[in-house]
Amino acid sequence: MDRRGFVVRSAAAAAGLSLHPSLLDAALRPRTVGDPFARAIAFRALDAARSAGASYADVRVGTVRNRFIATRERRVTGIDDGETRGFGVRVLVDGTWGFAASATLAQDEAARVADVAVRQARANRAAQRRPVELAPTPVHAEKEWRSPIAIDPFDVAIEDQVALLLEANAAALTVKGAGFASSSMAFVKEEKFYANSEGTITDQTVHRCWPLMSVTAVADDRSDFQERGWTVLPRGLGYEYVHESDLVGNAPRWAEEAVQKLSARPVQPGRYDLILLPSHLALTIHESIAHPTELDRIFGFEANYAGTSFIDAPERFLGSFRYGPELMNIQGERSTHGGLATVGYDDDGVEPDEFLIVKDGVLNDLQTTREQAPWLSDWYGAQGVPVRSHGNSYAQSWADVQFQRMPNVNLLPNPERDVSLEELIGDVERGIMIDGRGSYSIDQQRYNAQFGGQVFHEIRDGRVVGMLKDVVYQMRTPEFWNAMDGIGGRSTWELGGTFNDGKGQPSQSNAVSHGCPVTRHRQINVINTGRNA
Repeated sequence: MDRRGFVVRSAAAAAGLSLHPSLLDAALRPRTVGDPFARAIAFRALDAARSAGASYADVRVGTVRNRFIATRERRVTGIDDGETRGFGVRVLVDGTWGFAASATLAQDEAARVADVAVRQARANRAAQRRPVELAPTPVHAEKEWRSPIAIDPFDVAIEDQVALLLEANAAALTVKGAGFASSSMAFVKEEKFYANSEGTITDQTVHRCWPLMSVTAVADDRSDFQERGWTVLPRGLGYEYVHESDLVGNAPRWAEEAVQKLSARPVQPGRYDLILLPSHLALTIHESIAHPTELDRIFGFEANYAGTSFIDAPERFLGSFRYGPELMNIQGERSTHGGLATVGYDDDGVEPDEFLIVKDGVLNDLQTTREQAPWLSDWYGAQGVPVRSHGNSYAQSWADVQFQRMPNVNLLPNPERDVSLEELIGDVERGIMIDGRGSYSIDQQRYNAQFGGQVFHEIRDGRVVGMLKDVVYQMRTPEFWNAMDGIGGRSTWELGGTFNDGKGQPSQSNAVSHGCPVTRHRQINVINTGRNA
């Protein structure tokens, strides 16, 4: 061993450590990423886990910063600004997982927590259904990734952020008929150092940003009120996205839309051709495509919280189930600029790839982690594709165990040409165009659902002729997507998504984006939700 290796091993021995060879190699690498203190915590935990009998271990040392500001009219209704720091240790012992975490950042605590995780794994063997097998993945040593932001929201004074929100509320209330206005900003900053016993070491900082506004219009006789909400879609960006969203400049327009909804004609129930804008369609994609193609949900591991999936047997559905028409392609990825699930590496230390969940209308692949990918080994083998994770592992904080969470799941634009919104509308005799997300419900298998929206425009003979209200459409997942006969081009594509998608027990929340173009769906059943319908 060279002099440097001798010094490292001697220092470890003096500290009471006996470094596993893979950890010694990692310790000898140049320290190019991560805070030295976070590295020390991680390596102490990894070494303790291996010494206690773990065949595999990984550690996440993290800081999660959150800020939320809420206002209504001329007052502040809430401010939450805080952070948590700590680390989590996950281990495999005899093919069974164990996990433990602590907010005490000390090397002795790292060793103790690793030992707790190992003892938990041994206890969990009593419930083992089959040993965990991890799909192979390249080692990513000393890798760094940062969200592509221009302005860190936490560098902007809260007073300035409050002032902007109050100015937006005031701008909305200049519109006659606008009775209430509320606005908010939410920011998240995750700093995460990850290391595993195979030699992967990554350091990432992930930002998320969501400025939002809601305006409520009230009828003069108080007989009705209408809201224009969900006005801005969240992004994995910095404070520059707040400027881009221009709450103050757009507030009067959103208020006008709320007022117009008061006099909108209630929809007549029946079958309509639907033109769905990305601001609306993102949620439908999320519920009817993204969730049912999560592999753990398909195998029944999510049944208690939010149901299973109508895709109940991958070997029967993959490569044969027609999800939609041939022009339908659904991609999973974690690389889109501004995507809420966009990262450099997942919480298994995997570099995510881009994969087609639906290819030419047919179910082609499913969302996986390193643990889950081997469940599809027969399918991948039959296709001549190596078994690998798509990089879909995530935990909401250092204190939570990572598990399968969806990547950005997108409907790709028309593959043939840049079809415009006007062209899709032009071929509709009787239809409705839907903007924004509203109330919705979906069953436990993600098969039967109904979706509302924010703004509804009636289409007659290829032209938008007025506004409707009380619109909700009903759908069965495969019928709805196979009724899609038109997909907009790249110019109509937009990134939607959600900050808070719940899953698991104990429940965790993740943020995810769904990019999509405008779409046209033929003869979808629409109902009226009005009280007097």
